[in-house]
Amino acid sequence: MAKKKGIVSLEGAVKTDEGLTYKGVIMEPVDEKCEGCDRIVPFEDVNYCPTYAHPSRKWASGVCNFATHVRAEMDKAGKVKVNPLKASKRAARGR
Repeated sequence: MAKKKGIVSLEGAVKTDEGLTYKGVIMEPVDEKCEGCDRIVPFEDVNYCPTYAHPSRKWASGVCNFATHVRAEMDKAGKVKVNPLKASKRAARGR
């Protein structure tokens, strides 16, 4: 069984004019759609996502795949949307 990671801290992060620099990456504050996610870490009264440096870009094409507060969307028939390529591979294996 895999061991679950603990809470991530932004220890060693430095606030600069460009933004928050953490391990050589400039991080942007979280998007309003990220509110409620378990991955959010506060740093000097501003919330950041240690998993992805530019959270607003993850929400640009739909739902962020790292979001812990959003579940898979259901279509009109009440079934969870599945990637068609993955569905065809599962069907070929007999699942």
